[in-house]
Amino acid sequence: MTSPSRGLRNARILAICQGLYIAAISIDLTLTALTGQMLAPHPALATLPFALITVAGAAVTWYASLLMQRIGRRAGFMLGSLVGAAGGLISVAAVFASDFWLFCLGTALVGVFQAFAQYYRLAAADAVPAEAKSRAISVVLTGGVIAAIAGPALAAWAKDLFPAAVFSGAYLMVALLGAASALMLAAYRDQNVDGGQPAEAQAAGLPARPLGEVMRQPIFVAALANNVVGSVSMMFVMTAAPLAAVACQHTIADGASIMQWHLIGMYAPAFFAGALINRLGLPRVLGMGMALNAACSLIAMQSSSLAAFHAALFCLGVGWNFMFVGGTTLLAQSYRPAERARVQGAAEMLRYATTALATLAAGPALARMGWEILNAAMLPIVGLAAAMTGWWALSRRTERAAA
Repeated sequence: MTSPSRGLRNARILAICQGLYIAAISIDLTLTALTGQMLAPHPALATLPFALITVAGAAVTWYASLLMQRIGRRAGFMLGSLVGAAGGLISVAAVFASDFWLFCLGTALVGVFQAFAQYYRLAAADAVPAEAKSRAISVVLTGGVIAAIAGPALAAWAKDLFPAAVFSGAYLMVALLGAASALMLAAYRDQNVDGGQPAEAQAAGLPARPLGEVMRQPIFVAALANNVVGSVSMMFVMTAAPLAAVACQHTIADGASIMQWHLIGMYAPAFFAGALINRLGLPRVLGMGMALNAACSLIAMQSSSLAAFHAALFCLGVGWNFMFVGGTTLLAQSYRPAERARVQGAAEMLRYATTALATLAAGPALARMGWEILNAAMLPIVGLAAAMTGWWALSRRTERAAA
């Protein structure tokens, strides 16, 4: 049996780890394309190290969930952090040795770190009762507020730490952040779902259902719709935004400012999203998230001014946060304890794979369609998420009426 207070204590530990992880990933995402360009034996290979972060993460996500079912989440999270630290050290050695393929290994290991860290928010949600899940998820995401801005700043400061090997100092920071995360996780305690809720206690003794049966539930469909569509629309538009801003005659500094506002929109609502869900209910907050995603597209379609870029990307960030926190809350309520590893692994793998495709497609789509049409293409996708969420809300209302 575990207490809600201990569950929230774990959430705070995971929030710090989330901050360390996002700071480490931000460094890699800021410099890896440039480092790859510097080390690549052929220009066509320059983006391979950057791509391997996502590819390795997507490949490991499913197995990370199954491994943590066997060895526990604390051990799994510590392993992921140490693998990330090793990836940072290997990247340092690769830059000193000018070894492109060794650098690819280093970035792939950082992708493994990312795969394990994706489960921080779900671990927090699983350790508290149903009414506290949104709050626990929000607490974890607050770790990204400062880290999303501090990571690129740390990369800029540390890249010249060793003048003989440009960028190597930044990757040393990745290693140190991974090691700090592993040390922090020593205070984390594995927990079983409890919270004193009769429904949860009853579910704990039920056998695992086939994965297909779980995934056909309206609540799972709505969870996946919000997590996947929220992440896909966010990455698709966010990846294209700096390129579109420059194409619209804005400066590179303007592009950086746009991204800072977007990051604030993504993580600042974590301070109150959980409380907002408890006050207004999941359907309304999810609806607000989808409306903000649509507002991003509509603003971007109407104007290419700098103010429009700021407003659109800020709306996109807040909309993602509401959909992501709400979708994760639904996901955490969709499975029995015996089903947790397989269901979470499948959901995260699907989200990871579709987000990776959106990231890769953003540049070509912008070049082919332009900024306005690219944003317009997001509206029917958000509409699909709204329809799936509406199906869940209707089925929930029907079940309550029957009860």
